[in-house]
Amino acid sequence: MLLAVVTAGETRRLPLGTLHNPGPGYMPLLLAVILGVLGAIVALRGGGAPRLIALRWSEAPHAFAILAGSAFAAFALERLGYRLTVIVLLAFLLGVMERKRPAVVVAVALGLSLGSFFLFSNLLKVPLPRGPWGL
Repeated sequence: MLLAVVTAGETRRLPLGTLHNPGPGYMPLLLAVILGVLGAIVALRGGGAPRLIALRWSEAPHAFAILAGSAFAAFALERLGYRLTVIVLLAFLLGVMERKRPAVVVAVALGLSLGSFFLFSNLLKVPLPRGPWGL
C-alpha cells in the first residue's frame, strides 16, 4: 500500500487529462489506485492464509525456469531482435517446460512472434528491436 501511495503522490507532477483524453499521469494513477485497493485487501484478509514457511514449493523448478526464460529474453531482446527472442523463449517454455508436441510449439512460437511483431511494429508503429540480421 505504501508503494501505491508513493506512486499516486508522484503522479501529481504529470497532467491527468480527462477520461476521453487521458494525460501521461492517468494510467500511473489508475494503477496506483488498483495497487492500493489490492494491498488493502491483502492487509485485511491475509491473516487467514497459511504461513510462508508452511507452503510446499513443488513448483519451484518450474518457477525458476520461467524466471530464467524471462531473464534470457531481457538480455537477448536487443541482441537477437524481438522476433527471434520470442521464438526462442516460447519454444523453451512450450517445448521444454510444458512438453507440448513439436508442431504445436512451432505453430505457437512462430504465430505469436510474427503476429505480435506485425501488430506492434506495423499497425501500432511501436519500434521493436530487429537484431543483427534485421529480424
